[in-house]
Amino acid sequence: MSEPLLRATHLVKEFPIMGTGGLLRRPATFRAVDDVSFEIRAGETLALVGESGSGKSTTARLAARLLDVTSGTVELDGEDVTALKRSELNRFRSEVQVVFQDPYSSLNPRHTVERIVTAPLVYQQRTIPGGPRAFTRSLMERVGLDPDHSQKYPAQFSGGQAQRIGIARALAVGPRVVVCDEAVSALDVSVQAQVINLLRDLQREEGLTYLFIAHDLAVVRQIATRVAVMTQGRIVEEGDRDSVFGAPRHEYTRTLLDAVPRIRPEWERQRRANAGRS
Repeated sequence: MSEPLLRATHLVKEFPIMGTGGLLRRPATFRAVDDVSFEIRAGETLALVGESGSGKSTTARLAARLLDVTSGTVELDGEDVTALKRSELNRFRSEVQVVFQDPYSSLNPRHTVERIVTAPLVYQQRTIPGGPRAFTRSLMERVGLDPDHSQKYPAQFSGGQAQRIGIARALAVGPRVVVCDEAVSALDVSVQAQVINLLRDLQREEGLTYLFIAHDLAVVRQIATRVAVMTQGRIVEEGDRDSVFGAPRHEYTRTLLDAVPRIRPEWERQRRANAGRS
């Protein structure tokens, strides 16, 4: 079996909070991520699922080096990137990109699509292949947008189209890993399916590896290779998609599955059969 492309080991993230204690308030911390470890091999999609506040998005930001870890390590292709200095992060940013939840808030409303898509290359002082206009048009075609709209602004696009712009921006630097942080949760169901299909097509064509953050299990089953279930900052269950959906081992996973409509009859039959044996 191949070595993991992305590996997180014993990740911990604590945030400072103001403690209680009358006039003499003591500083305290909140542990949002508590000893989280996972591995993703090239071409896989690992879905981190859980309720709001479970720590999944914080974990994603640690993996993408958008947040510094309190302790633990993140490795890309065997290299520990946890302690990279700001000046050394450009190389890592070329390998790991993020698609955020709200496409409008993550896109500069004052910039055209061309400027948004080419911004990562400009920031990294890299040559833009073919020039900004041709490069942007090519990327827009790849994500299913009209290349003639490269001079438009984010507000002139629908939510699904704006998210495609975000995906194009992530692809601009040629990453190997894309972190999708609730990338479809703000979209209508029909648009979600279109964006999921796009992500799967890009994965197949480009060999991308995804860390996919979601709370919607119906979305997860469409794209995940493996699933890790988080609650209270910890991973409580991890396995291949069919095993987690068909024979969940942890009570919290069963609770999540019971809270949504049955999303595949054969999984439900398998889950009921397994529950009857326990």
